[in-house]
Amino acid sequence: MGRIFRLTILLVVAVANVALGQTLRTAEDYNNRGLERQGKGDIEGAIDDYTKAVALKAKPSTIATAYNNRANARMSKNDLEGAISDYSKAIEIQPGEYENFYNRGVARLAKGDNDGAIEDFSRGIEITPRFPLAYNNRGNARKAKGDVDGAIADYSKALAQNPRYAEAFYNRGVALQSKEDFDGAINDYSAALELSPGFTDAYVNRGQARQSKHDLDGAIADYDAALKLKPDEAGIYFARATARHAKKDLNGALADYSRTIELDPGSALALANRAVIETLQGRGQQANQDFDKAFKLDPSLKAQFKEFIENRRRGSPKPDL
Repeated sequence: MGRIFRLTILLVVAVANVALGQTLRTAEDYNNRGLERQGKGDIEGAIDDYTKAVALKAKPSTIATAYNNRANARMSKNDLEGAISDYSKAIEIQPGEYENFYNRGVARLAKGDNDGAIEDFSRGIEITPRFPLAYNNRGNARKAKGDVDGAIADYSKALAQNPRYAEAFYNRGVALQSKEDFDGAINDYSAALELSPGFTDAYVNRGQARQSKHDLDGAIADYDAALKLKPDEAGIYFARATARHAKKDLNGALADYSRTIELDPGSALALANRAVIETLQGRGQQANQDFDKAFKLDPSLKAQFKEFIENRRRGSPKPDL
């Protein structure tokens, strides 16, 4: 299923609560009401309050906090450019605060600026060496750049500082799996699941790693566990279908490909794979319909299934793709 980034923002909070309706006079007042509004989901109201806060005269630390909090609010709206601009203003005011560098790194990572993200996470680590969140996200940025070994090193540093960091185990598992170290990946996914039993992606990826080792029963068990957590996830049904298909459980695979298609009608590969099973079960008309739909959705699949279709025409389709 691939890797995930959980982009955790560090909040910088002010000190006092402000009741709605109270007369606001200071930057601290506006900043606090902004936090209250943001906590209630009123993002636009929060941004308006933070904007009023930065326009007033106040201690530099108060203004920097308001910029950071406005950036956090903008992040929640996916306004990455606006967030990066605000984090940068906070850094100009407080260049020694690790939170501002870390948060800007998160925004840059979300924007795909991996080099900028690595620079910011590294700066945060320089200021605060014990910083597992920054190591984890720097690992994500390095992996996105193709530096898998660098990513693994960073995830390992995050885990050395926080041995109960489920996401770092998961991310290192993804990196190890990309290097075809399936045993290492399985160990890391298992560690993540011990710490976070509801970690659906860890079940799915462990299933894929087990499937790569031809442990089909183990893979199916992991996909079953994932589906208990996310029963309407098309990709998990597709993954289980491929494992059942490999086990020659054609009825089980057919059911899973069909469920995939119900949830994601645009899944061309599920349609083509279902057509293969329908062919093997002697239901040529249904197979023709599914192949036609699949090739219309993704013409490149014709080459992938060319040999099977030619064998089918000769009356000797093979069960394997």
